[in-house]
Order: sequence, then structure tokens, then C-alpha cells
Amino acid sequence: MGHLLSKNGYRLKKRTRKLHHRKKKKRNCFLQGPCMLCFIVHSNSSGLDDDSNHLETGVNGSGCRHNSVTGISVPGVGGVGIGAAAASKLAERFASPEDCSKFLLSPRELAIWEGQGRSLLSAVPAKLIPPPALFRTAGVSVTVPIPVPVPGSTSDYAEMVCKRKCSEVQRCTPCKQPRCAFAAPDGGLENGGVGGGGGEASSNSETGHCHLPLCPLPSSSSSSSSSSSSSSSLPADGCCGLGLHADLPHSSDSSPCCLHHYDDCQARGSDAADHLSINHLPSSILLKVLSHLTVKERCLCASLVCKYWRDLCLDFQFWKQIDLSGLQQVNDDLLVKIASRRQNVTEINISDCRGVHDHGVSALASHCPGLQKYTAYRCKQLGDMSLSALATHCPLLVKVHVGNQDKLTDEALKKLGEHCSELKDIHLGQCYSITDEGMVALARGCPKLQRLYLQENKLVTDRSVRAVAEHCPELQFVGFMGCPVTSQGVIHLTALRNLNVLDLRHISELNNETVMEVVRKCRNLSSLNLCLNWSINDRCVEIIAKEGRSLKELYLVSCKITDHALIAIGQYSSTIETVDAGWCKDITDQGATQIAQSSKSLRYLGLMRCDKVNEETVERLVVQYPHIVFSTVMQDCKRTLERAYQMGWSPNTSNTS
Repeated sequence: MGHLLSKNGYRLKKRTRKLHHRKKKKRNCFLQGPCMLCFIVHSNSSGLDDDSNHLETGVNGSGCRHNSVTGISVPGVGGVGIGAAAASKLAERFASPEDCSKFLLSPRELAIWEGQGRSLLSAVPAKLIPPPALFRTAGVSVTVPIPVPVPGSTSDYAEMVCKRKCSEVQRCTPCKQPRCAFAAPDGGLENGGVGGGGGEASSNSETGHCHLPLCPLPSSSSSSSSSSSSSSSLPADGCCGLGLHADLPHSSDSSPCCLHHYDDCQARGSDAADHLSINHLPSSILLKVLSHLTVKERCLCASLVCKYWRDLCLDFQFWKQIDLSGLQQVNDDLLVKIASRRQNVTEINISDCRGVHDHGVSALASHCPGLQKYTAYRCKQLGDMSLSALATHCPLLVKVHVGNQDKLTDEALKKLGEHCSELKDIHLGQCYSITDEGMVALARGCPKLQRLYLQENKLVTDRSVRAVAEHCPELQFVGFMGCPVTSQGVIHLTALRNLNVLDLRHISELNNETVMEVVRKCRNLSSLNLCLNWSINDRCVEIIAKEGRSLKELYLVSCKITDHALIAIGQYSSTIETVDAGWCKDITDQGATQIAQSSKSLRYLGLMRCDKVNEETVERLVVQYPHIVFSTVMQDCKRTLERAYQMGWSPNTSNTS
């Protein structure tokens, strides 16, 4: 029988002499597992019935439970499987080949086997390979369907148990064990867990399912058994290969096999956790983690951990966008090194870096032709040389923010207009040497300009506004805060159909008619800033509320408005969400109350230093309209304290520190 069920059994004698000269190969059966002589099949044949009679005295007088669906007889006691002692007795009883053949085969198949010999092998695999089992974690019952008999066959094959494997279950790595399964259909967990009684066993017999504890899987270093035999023999039969419903590992009657390997897996898991390191993560994940650090943290902290981390910190993706703002140790030599080693820089910020001069920026520009965004606020030591070099060597520039650079003149703007036709965003606030000549050259050379911000540029007049409106039709953000422009220049902005944000703070000669005309013509306008303009009155605000169909933000700080302006906003506008009327001395409780009651879109109302608005009124409005943020001195102080408390601040800690 052994030669019959194993591979190439008929050639075993011929190959005996050759095995002495080369390494002896391990013989496996057709199931890629141990020899089939080691398997015991529970079926409804006479052999099992005889054996179950012998086991009755060892299991408290309980006999076999018959499954009404499959016709399989299983020896058990109240839903609890037979222990290791019973398995050993069955293994010893069917040790000889003759007994195994009688036990494995029905009388009809036994006759076929005796007549045809090995031809029986073609019909065995389909019957002996059960479907894969489902597992849960340790300590939870598992539902395993019992194989249904093949139609037309005379006998049924149940789950097989390998005595050789059950004698010493192979150890496994904890991470290789499956950790999920489906709950039992009869609600085993709700009905008292795994222990179960007779009623539970009867329900299992009707559904054709049984409950099993988690059993360790064979490791990859075990015998060359295939996935089909591993998932069909060991998991389907539990820890000892016999019970259909075994106890949990913490039970007093639990199998020593389960207890031993469960503890061993836990110990191995803790040992593996001790040896884990963050360096075991893929480099892509580590790069993502390091990307949340600043340049200073990566260079001075992370890169000093180990050589591997140093190489990660030097990855090219970290040096495409470089933020060096506020680092006083940055100088020209550092910029030259960065430029010579990293030529793929696309964005750099050197704001407040007082050690950087024109030479370093010029070297950076010559080595990084792909630079697209350049930011250098408050770098008063920089002049035309640096910006001209950037314009010459970096024609792909789309963003240039050089606010508060006193040495910049029109020459640098002419270079930008000559070479940087892709420029879309420029900030020239507080560059006091810039005149209309440079602004006109910039507007003519950069037709794709979308954002232009000027602040207190005392030499920029209406001519610059006219040139920008004529040559840059794609402008969306325009700011002329504190510039000596008038209504005659601002009126040209009505040609900008895409205008979205308009900042006209502190325009000395700005009349109401010009503002109203801009609001009527620029239908996409969403933010309008008219702070510090004493000419803006209630009538202008009323027209803005009526005509501004897309307007969401309206800033009226220190304007000449009264309660009528706030009432008009609440009555006519359905889109305005932010209104700042701070420092408007004529605003009273009536205006604040009316706009809060009538406006359905309002979310912020600024009343800072509106002295005629009582704090009691504001407190009442805060309670009545919690969706609106009211900004006063007291309310802002309360919100600041609340944020401080949420962050863990307390008065005691501040005093001690």
C-alpha cells in the first residue's frame, strides 16, 4: 500500500543501488505531503464504528455524533473533540497497510484496488482534498465546512489526520498566521463562546459546520508539502487532528499542543518586535516621513542619525523646494554648494537671510535653469544684479516675490519683462525705487500675469495701472495699497473680467462712483478691501451689496459708514460672509443686531474699537447667533485664552517659567 500511494513506487527497487551514490531524496505522496498511510479517515464504514465502540469507555460513555447532512460519524463528547490519547489509539489500531486499506476504502473500492492496483490513484485526490478552512485568532472558534460527498460514490471521505504531523506540530512565525474569519452562522460567540453543549452540537449538525480553535500553520522551512495539503489536513482538523469542537487555550481541558505553540508564537512575536527597526521600512515611506521635517531639522538632526538616513536626507526630492527663510547662517558659499550639487531646484526661499548677497543668488541662477519660484522678502542687501541674473538664466520663472528690497530699480523689471514671459505672480511691495517705466516694461513682457501686488510704491501712478489693465488681461489679484493712484487709474481695472481680489487700501483719491463701477463690471469679484478710505459712505456700500453677486469678503475698516451700511448688507446681499467694520465710530448696537438678524450668509463681523457697540449686546449676539464670529477686544481675548487652555497653558506654569 505504501508503494502504491507514493510517487514512483514501482521503480523503488530499481533505484535502490543509485541512491547510494547520490543524496537520498525524500519520497512524498501525490498530495505533496506525508505518506498516505499516516492519514486516518473518519467515515461511516464499519471500521470506524468498531473503533468508536472501543472509545466509548474513554469518553464518559458518549458515542459518535452523526451529521445529518454528510453522513459522517465523529466520536465526541458534548461538542468537544477527542483528545491526543484517543488519536494515539486510533493510530496504533490502523498501523498496518492491510488495516489502512480496509479502513480507507469501502468494500467495493477495496475489490477494485485488489483487481487494478494503482488505477485507484486517479479517483483519490478529488475525494481526499477538502476545501480550505477558515481561521480566526487564537482563542476564538472557527467555522469549517465539512466536505459534501461526491455524487455517485459509495462512501464518504471526511477530514484526514496525519499522525506524523500531529505527534509534533510544526512551529510557525506569528506573522504568517491568518487573523480573520467569518463568524459562526449560529452565533457561537453569543451563545457562550466555544464551550458549547448538546444543543450547540445539534445546531452544528443541521448546518453542516463545526467550530475549531486556531491551529499553527506549518512554517516555510518544513517539509515540501504544498499549499493544498497544508490547508486541508492541519487546519481542518484542529490542533490534535481529531476534535471538531476543541476548547480554548485557557481551558483546563485544552490540548497541550495548542498551549505550547500558542505560547511559543507569542514569545516569537515579542522577540521579533524587539528586533524591529524603523530602517526596515521601505525607503519610500522613510522619505515621506522625512518630508515633514524642515531643512534645518533634516540637515542638523535627521542626517546625523546614521549613514542611511544621511543618504535619505540628500535625496533629490528634498532639494527641489528649498526653504532657507530666517536662517542667518546661510551665506553665498552655501548657495553655491547647493547650486553645484543640486541642479534640479525649482523653488527657493531666502527671506530674511542677511548673509546672502547678489553673488550667491547669481551662482544659484546660473546652475539652476529650471528655477520657477523665487522668494526673498526683506533682503535689503540684494539689488538688480541678483534679479537680473535670475531673469536671464531662469526663463521659466512663474513667481517672484521680492518685497521690501530698497535697491531694486526698473532695470531688474525690464529684464523680467524681456526674458520671463511665463511670469504669473509678482510681489514688489515697498520697493521704493520702482517707477512707472519698469512697471510698463513688466506688463508688456508678461501677458500671463495673474497676481500683482504693490504696497507703498510711491513712484507708481495711474500710468502703471493703465498698462497693467491693458496688457495683462488674465489678472486675478491686484493690490495697490498706499500707492499714489487715483480713480482715473482704478477705473481701467473694469476691463479685467477675471478679477477676483482687489486691494484698494489707503487710496487717497478714490471716489464712490469708481468703486461702484468696478463692482458692476467685475462680476467675478469675491474680495474687496476698501480700508482707510474716508470717502466710502453708506450709499457706496449699499450699491456694493446689491451689485456684488459673487462678493464674499468686504473690508471697511475706518471708513465713513454708519448702521445703514450694515443694515443694507444684511438686507441686499446673500453671498457676503465676512464684514469688517472696525474703527467705524458711528456703528451702534442697532447696526450690529440688524445685520446679524437679517443676513443668512454672514459668518464674521468685525467690530473692533466700535465704541458705540456695548459689550453686553455682543455677548447676547454671541449666544443667539453661534455661527457668527464677533470680533471685539473682549471676544478676541476670550478666544485667545481658550486656545491657550486647549494647548495646555495654565497661569501657574507661566508664572513659574
